[in-house]
Amino acid sequence: MVAKINVGSSLFGALAYNQNKIDEEQGKVLFSNRMFESEDGNFSIQRCMECFEMQLPQDIKTEKPIIHISLNPHPDDKLSDEQLSEIAQEYMEKLGYGNQPYMVYKHEDIDRHHLHIVSLRVDENGKKINDKFEHRRSKDITRELETKYGLHPAEKKQQQDNYQFQKVNYAAGDVKHQLSNTVRGIVNTYQFQSFGELKTLLSLYNVHTEEVKGEVRGKPYHGIVYSATDDAGEKQGNPFKSFRLGKSVGVDSLNRRMERTAGKWKDGKLKNNIKGRVSDALKASGSRHQFEKNLKEKGIEVIFRENTEGRIYGATFIDHENKAVLNGSRLGKEFSANVFNDLFRESPVNEEHTKQVVPKEPFTPSVEPFVPSERQSEDSSIGSLFSILPGGSDSTAGNDNAPPTPKRKKKRRYGRQM
Repeated sequence: MVAKINVGSSLFGALAYNQNKIDEEQGKVLFSNRMFESEDGNFSIQRCMECFEMQLPQDIKTEKPIIHISLNPHPDDKLSDEQLSEIAQEYMEKLGYGNQPYMVYKHEDIDRHHLHIVSLRVDENGKKINDKFEHRRSKDITRELETKYGLHPAEKKQQQDNYQFQKVNYAAGDVKHQLSNTVRGIVNTYQFQSFGELKTLLSLYNVHTEEVKGEVRGKPYHGIVYSATDDAGEKQGNPFKSFRLGKSVGVDSLNRRMERTAGKWKDGKLKNNIKGRVSDALKASGSRHQFEKNLKEKGIEVIFRENTEGRIYGATFIDHENKAVLNGSRLGKEFSANVFNDLFRESPVNEEHTKQVVPKEPFTPSVEPFVPSERQSEDSSIGSLFSILPGGSDSTAGNDNAPPTPKRKKKRRYGRQM
């Protein structure tokens, strides 16, 4: 079990983060300590703020009086709410926060259910809770709890290396929950700089992603819908508008994430690292199949997109070790689709290789046109405008997801021209 400790000054920010999970049906309150419950047993941000502030002295010398802890069991540990509550309570007591007011939330936004705890770092008299060697003591406590409850030992990096996102299985049911877990987990883990790169990445996990644009009652809208697919990439069932899966997978949040990723790539270190490994794999390959095999040994997966004639018009490299996605053209001219098309034109493709082909037909809705509601939220308000109307935008976005239009060949005219 891994514990992550953050301290800060914004009580509202910590409570709002957890309340958003509850509002999105991706979390719930497990229990509270020294907090007043409402008559219906529910908690609100305002009520929690009042409870915490009642126990804060007027004169606080500590600049960061708020502590926000996440407790993350190993993915293979399946614990009941009662067990999670016991673990959280013991952890807080051993860390020195047993007499403090605190809220314990359970997050279910990814398959690995985990806990978030919000508390105060100062007592009623304004004295700071002992934080000497806090991180070291926290690690010792989690090891004790692992032994007591028979949990898998897990360091943060080991969890990241071992955790594998699950493909969406439409036949298994509860598609919305599956999509939410997979899409949110991938979006929050991988780095990508374009919608096309994200679309290719999600296709590996049986998720089809589509941008929708248009106009309703004179107001433009721009959103994203997600659908489950089978292993061949064929959509299954009805699509889900992004706001139903969570704010983090809406168009605004994705744009902000892509901007941050672009900033990180400016130093070029990770790009050069990936570029070097791809180049080495290519030099040691005599065929397309060998190239793909060599890349996998280096922790990189390549997805080639082909048109119906078998021409490669796109290549995307997914570095699963560094959790990064790059289109070939972004990696370098020597790794563009045209280069690979010429290089592997006569190269036989292993029968086990599955081609990533963009569906020929545009997205067609199975529901009536949607009239947006007055939803008040940064991402969900955008999401509530997601409408799929006849004559909507093309299902492909950008040059990464659409085959090039062949040029017309001019007819040669003979003889003297008047």
